[in-house]
Amino acid sequence: MNTLIRAVRPWGQALSDVSIVADHAGGKITAIEPHDPQRAVPEGTDIVQGRNRILVPSFSDVHVHLDSTRIGLPFREHTGGPGVWNMMMNDRMNWRNAEVPLQERVNTTLGRMIARGTTRVRSYAQVDVDCRLQRFEAVAGAKEKFSDKAGVDIIAFPQAGLLREEGTVELMEEALKAGADVVGGIDPCSLDRDPARHLDIVFGLAEKYQVPIDIHLHEPGELGVFSTDLVLERTRALGMQGKVTMSHAYQLGSVSEATTRRLIEAFADLDVSLASVAPAASGQLPIPLLTEAGVRLGLGEDGQRDYWSPYGNTDMLDRTWQLAFTHGFRQDELIEHCLAIATIGGASILDPDARRLQGVRHRPGVEVGDPAELLLVDGETVASTVMDRGQDRTVIHAGKVVADRLELV
Repeated sequence: MNTLIRAVRPWGQALSDVSIVADHAGGKITAIEPHDPQRAVPEGTDIVQGRNRILVPSFSDVHVHLDSTRIGLPFREHTGGPGVWNMMMNDRMNWRNAEVPLQERVNTTLGRMIARGTTRVRSYAQVDVDCRLQRFEAVAGAKEKFSDKAGVDIIAFPQAGLLREEGTVELMEEALKAGADVVGGIDPCSLDRDPARHLDIVFGLAEKYQVPIDIHLHEPGELGVFSTDLVLERTRALGMQGKVTMSHAYQLGSVSEATTRRLIEAFADLDVSLASVAPAASGQLPIPLLTEAGVRLGLGEDGQRDYWSPYGNTDMLDRTWQLAFTHGFRQDELIEHCLAIATIGGASILDPDARRLQGVRHRPGVEVGDPAELLLVDGETVASTVMDRGQDRTVIHAGKVVADRLELV
């Protein structure tokens, strides 16, 4: 199927007509030409009216917990206690008692994410002795339901740790056998208190099932650096370059300038990627230095108004604004770079062979030959679009329009 997008501005540049094709490979951009109102359109070509909107790659949410969502449900008082374990127990006590079944909640949330411009997703699915594979199966069900509108990778995620509750490792294996795309780990020191064993299990499962790794790291300062060094050692020893992501890791830049530079160099050397949720936290690794070093960096919404937090609204454009705001960015090129991280940056985490960001001025994703994973959104400039979070959006996945004006089609 051929589609022509009329009168659109790729990354806010000159008004153009963009041709895309949907094919067995998923769809790609085939031509970008100066806008011509009289352009002849081949018979059978679908027309998308750009209306002078901005064209950017669609969003890649590479850190979202679809299985804990309360999107679409009545707002509730936050009841979680401090710390990962207390927050997890609060979720455990409440997730079954929501107003609608889990599958419906997950479906609603993923549908709203797609309608707002996200077509590439990496979602956690909690696996533990309480929920067993129920939450994994709900995310897998949503992945199947929306398979024609978005690509979803599922992380088998031991939110309660791997070692604190007997049977967790076996359940993780069940999830991987059932089709989980990624194996997760979490706070090897502070949660399981046996970092070597925890990480040996995670890397062992990754090697056995030939899947990448995503490590949740909330640990502060020197402790976080210690856990990270253990991850880096195993990445190097097992040849896992390009297959490991550190999520959160928001205090790795808090120890010293020398440690910051050492970690950034190691991430670049071993092709370890980072996934941020744009927290309001000091001590984060500097985004410009990460990008200039060639480290893959993506963005995600984390929880979606769930039992952990009242934040999250399915809109990655809002989270892009938050990334710029929490890093104190004011220059247009840095605000635009946040949008590049939220789109192509995340895409390169999902597929290490995909195009990568090369410096803060690089704006890939809307050139001939690029995948037809696209978002049209209103705005004067790219930076103003991030500031204003325009609502006039058209979403394209695999070369086909899948949402328009915040509604699925």
